[in-house]
Amino acid sequence: MEPNSVLELLDRGDRSPSLPRLGGMARADGVVIVSEHHWAFAGVDGSLREGLMPRPPRAMRHVPLVRGLVRLGMSLSPIFRRSGVTRRRERWFLAIAVLAPLVLVFAPHTVSVAVGVATTIALLAWLLRGRTLYLHGAEHRAIAAAEGRTLIATWNDAKRPSRFSLRCGTNFSALLLPLAIFGQRFWPLETAAFTPLVVSVLAIAVSMEVWQLVQSSSNRVARIFLFPGLALQRVTTREPRVDETRVALCAVASVLRRELD
Repeated sequence: MEPNSVLELLDRGDRSPSLPRLGGMARADGVVIVSEHHWAFAGVDGSLREGLMPRPPRAMRHVPLVRGLVRLGMSLSPIFRRSGVTRRRERWFLAIAVLAPLVLVFAPHTVSVAVGVATTIALLAWLLRGRTLYLHGAEHRAIAAAEGRTLIATWNDAKRPSRFSLRCGTNFSALLLPLAIFGQRFWPLETAAFTPLVVSVLAIAVSMEVWQLVQSSSNRVARIFLFPGLALQRVTTREPRVDETRVALCAVASVLRRELD
């Protein structure tokens, strides 16, 4: 989009009485912004890709535990779909990284540990490459600007909303890890070969339920659950440059253009 078009959309967003809830993810080459219905990827090279978010089956939207797993799967759609933001080799790599822990449940312990460590290191290297940490901060700043109706001011660098976010996936990971460890240690049923798989899936589902509950709660005490994730964001984000924040704002403008029409 042309800069003037972006600014018009951002100004429209600032004046709108209600905006869709936004989320996103950072990549080394740009920022993805998503709403319930749309996604947009703005690249640091000026490119822009757009798409529709999948709609989960209505029957699964209100089923405890299941709804969290479905929502998590839907949020990864811009990454895994063929018309999304990743190349074919990246999609294969991410699919292997996601599925490896599930498959390795049935492998010998030494093999499982070795492959698990190697996969984790490779995934972290992929996630943290290039300017990803800075664009992660830009993603949070752009979403906060939308929520605070300071989109134009943020574009002009007159305002700098926080680079930390209560809805960041880092917060979810900080909830998931202790729950998974607790579940493995205190699993009440007889241990079987598939027990680690069941515990892992349950930990993800429960973490999603807690995460959503805390986000929707107006009780400040509930936010204690998010403190570890917010602290971890000091590692997973960096203060973005103005041009990096503008990349994220371009993706926000793309989503708003379709949401507000």
